[in-house]
Amino acid sequence: MPYNSKLQNSSRTGWKAVFAKMLIANRGEIAVRIIRACHALGIAAVVVYSDADRQALHVRLADEALPIGPAPASESYLRIEAIIEAALHSGAQAIHPGYGFLAERAAFARACRDAGLVFVGPPPEAIEALGDKIAARRLALATGVPIAPGYHGAAQSDETLAREAARIGYPLLIKASAGGGGRGMRIVQNADEFPAAVESARREARAAFGDDTIFLEKMLVRPRHIEVQIVADAHGNYVHLFERECSIQRRHQKIVEESPSPALTSKQREMIGEAAVRLARAAGYVNAGTAEFLYDESDGTFAFLEVNTRLQVEHPVTEAVTGVDLVQLQIAIAGGARLPFRQEDLKQRGHAIEVRLCAEDPVTFLPTGGRLTRFDLPGDIRCDTGVETGDEVTLYYDSLLAKLIVHANDRSAAIARLRTALDACAVEGVTTNLPLLRAIAAHPAFIIGDTTTDFLTTHEMTQHLPVSAPIPDEALLAAAIADVQPLAYGRAATRDPWSMLGPWRMLRTDMPLRYRDGESERCVRITEDGDAWRIEVDGRVYVAGVLEAHPDRLALRMADGRIERFGMTGDSKTRMLEWRGQRFRLMQASLESERLGAAGHSHSRAGLEAPMPGTIARILVHEGDRVAAHQPLVVLEAMKMEHIVAAPHDGVVLRLPYAIGALVAKGATLVELEEG
Repeated sequence: MPYNSKLQNSSRTGWKAVFAKMLIANRGEIAVRIIRACHALGIAAVVVYSDADRQALHVRLADEALPIGPAPASESYLRIEAIIEAALHSGAQAIHPGYGFLAERAAFARACRDAGLVFVGPPPEAIEALGDKIAARRLALATGVPIAPGYHGAAQSDETLAREAARIGYPLLIKASAGGGGRGMRIVQNADEFPAAVESARREARAAFGDDTIFLEKMLVRPRHIEVQIVADAHGNYVHLFERECSIQRRHQKIVEESPSPALTSKQREMIGEAAVRLARAAGYVNAGTAEFLYDESDGTFAFLEVNTRLQVEHPVTEAVTGVDLVQLQIAIAGGARLPFRQEDLKQRGHAIEVRLCAEDPVTFLPTGGRLTRFDLPGDIRCDTGVETGDEVTLYYDSLLAKLIVHANDRSAAIARLRTALDACAVEGVTTNLPLLRAIAAHPAFIIGDTTTDFLTTHEMTQHLPVSAPIPDEALLAAAIADVQPLAYGRAATRDPWSMLGPWRMLRTDMPLRYRDGESERCVRITEDGDAWRIEVDGRVYVAGVLEAHPDRLALRMADGRIERFGMTGDSKTRMLEWRGQRFRLMQASLESERLGAAGHSHSRAGLEAPMPGTIARILVHEGDRVAAHQPLVVLEAMKMEHIVAAPHDGVVLRLPYAIGALVAKGATLVELEEG
């Protein structure tokens, strides 16, 4: 839905566009958002794109689009020299970095300045003072802003960090100094976990930010995550635009944000806002930024976390309650304008909530990909998105598809509007977290405002997603076909859909399977039948051919000619299926042919599969090694985050099919492990 993108009181300020053309050094939803702001101000928008984004929405909407390199971000969106060259080639006078990628890189801001380009954001000196988490903690201490106990020293040896961790006490957090979005962050419960967690955090931080410096922080129990939007111009004027509560998170990344916070009093709101402005002033900050805090509701105390020296993903929440277009304001400040208001002019009006609709499994939170065969968002609220029906969702970048923002007179009315909006969403072709968002919006704890950072685990949200019952035969036969033939990631359907089955045909011609459906077990027997599959479900016989097969979706042609399409996530042990708008959970009770093993061996062989497409970052064992249950075997990197594949039981490593650096598809066997 188009939303009002005019800057509040813009006619009174007399602002005019000082830039004729601006380059947007980003992609997806935020690139689209900035394009619209540029157009509202009469500025031509130039974008860059990787090979994977050649047909992306931000490319289609821009006035000019320039190729920047291959799909991996390190070879495209993170190449400072290529982006500067593109801006100069296009004749742009300024660059807006959006969020993520290079937005908080002082080197990028400095490169813009050196090239005679205006960086729409803070000066590099302010980024260095606040964008570095360790430097920001030191500045907070110097300005009297409280911080959580921890270690932020320059000494980074393993011995120093272990000694400081013991002093701080467990549980604690390891954080990347250059980090954000949960990348490079690890929760450590005890000293035994600490060395491996440090190594993993460093590796992830180095891959995501090019800097593996870390610091330690005491972990607070059940805090709220409160952040304050700050804005400053180059003329010494500073204001805050109040707070946002962002406590509901998964993998340390926010999925629900709202303003005002239901927990703060007016006095607390004033206090935390003043602290954020004091910190920004001490750093010589200019443009938009966000100071983040943890709030302990039990004693009413705040602990400073970090400053995000950029626009936040959740900025629409603040725009809704203040009426200020933050992106246009950013551009105006970068052009030399003064703030058009004072602190006393700003008010929070009503209540706003934003949820992030992501291409990810709502149970495991692992990102998914594929083509959006349907992408319908509600038309009566603000929806910020970077995709449309028919677009391909790539796994190279962030999983965010859209942000849904509701605004109403009070919180209860906003929640009611949010629930209606979520029910109106329809997404097909790609698995999303939509069921989880609906469950959160309906949960009694959320409705009363009891939202802390452990909300999802405390209320076991992923265990209580709506699952339809009884499970239809179609879901069982789809699960059976997916379990006996590997699904080729990214493989397109051929002209003859029946010929697709050939390369995947298994040697087993008659396989019995059992699935647990609630408290009961369902028996499925699957047999090859020429170019199709013959599936018997509780005595009922079906014949189906594979029309299209991907790790996250499956299309079958039934014997009567109808085509059935399924979305799927998980693996053969626990598989989530979507069919005809319903969602089903199937657990495999037994797999007789695997239990017997090859040639009658008493030990079973397990193929540990990649839960998502990614790159092999580390291999922690060798072929022939004996391993214990839960021992880490392989580290898979995807979306700049690490996923550890661990042994499900004691056993012997028979084979490691891939080397470090290999790109693997979802479902690829990473380790062959023999039990015993």
